[in-house]
Amino acid sequence: MSDQAPAASPLPRVLEALGVGERDIVSIAPLTGGTYNTVTRVTLTDGRDWVVKTPPPQTAALRYERDLLVNEAAFCTAAARAGGPAIPRVVHSEADPAASTGAYLVMTARPGRPWHEVSPTADDGDEPRLRAELGRIVGQLHGATGAGPSGFGYPAEPFGPLAPTWRGAFTAMTEAVLADAETYRARLPYAVGDIRTVLAGAAPALDEVTRPALVHFDLWPGNLLVTGEPGARTIGGVIDGERMFWGDPVADFVSLALFGDIERDADFLAGYAEVRGRSVEFTDALRTRYALYRSYLYLIMLVETVPRSVGPEAADVTWELVAPHLVDALDAVRKGGG
Repeated sequence: MSDQAPAASPLPRVLEALGVGERDIVSIAPLTGGTYNTVTRVTLTDGRDWVVKTPPPQTAALRYERDLLVNEAAFCTAAARAGGPAIPRVVHSEADPAASTGAYLVMTARPGRPWHEVSPTADDGDEPRLRAELGRIVGQLHGATGAGPSGFGYPAEPFGPLAPTWRGAFTAMTEAVLADAETYRARLPYAVGDIRTVLAGAAPALDEVTRPALVHFDLWPGNLLVTGEPGARTIGGVIDGERMFWGDPVADFVSLALFGDIERDADFLAGYAEVRGRSVEFTDALRTRYALYRSYLYLIMLVETVPRSVGPEAADVTWELVAPHLVDALDAVRKGGG
């Protein structure tokens, strides 16, 4: 082995439970970039290459972050059924934190490096081609539907059973992050009560959504792995599905165009339409829903800085970056709900 797992790590117990001994291991390497779970890559002598995730000890967290590994296992399983070619496959999982191993998730590793590290460009033809490929992958994922026709929300059920309507599920999601904001006294551009009123005013737009689609909700470049040489790059992996929920596929457009506008991403939308069979029609109602989901993600990004104890400097950087976008998103929600 090239590295040893820390003594306090649950990793040795997980590997033992899977029948993996020290002689079976080529290397163990921690993976960075995650913001919640501990992630480790384990390469075995028989060629198997795994990613092992274990949750942190009980620490301060947002309400929706309970049992995130349940969400990720659900994402990978549903994505596999949908035929997603770049999705990790579940090797084994344990959802019970009281198990002898603790909770864990073992998945197949995917090839490539994070998109933002590779920096594909239009000059070598990679950027437009990759955006179209990403559109096809996401379109394929959005074809997956929850186990029941009325099962909206997070598979881990942090707020109780899945909701029969998308409006009910999303209202619970936003109520939770606003409650977190009050609990942690997070800095927001408006009072929590005012934000709640704005979001509630646009809630009827959510009634258009009647199918609980598979939504990743964290498709920023760090979770998109790119492989291959310049001019011939492809997407090797769509990873970190722990924030997934069953809901409106439009919600995925937020992280896909983080701090931007998905309507301007013609290559992505073309690839998406190719798989979905029709172009996305950006109606006023869809734009209102899009603004609601932008508001939700930006609220999470601002509130989570407190329980994660990122420090004053990092919190200020996040505020300066995210707060103006939250203001813009809430303004769009207000106009759409008016």
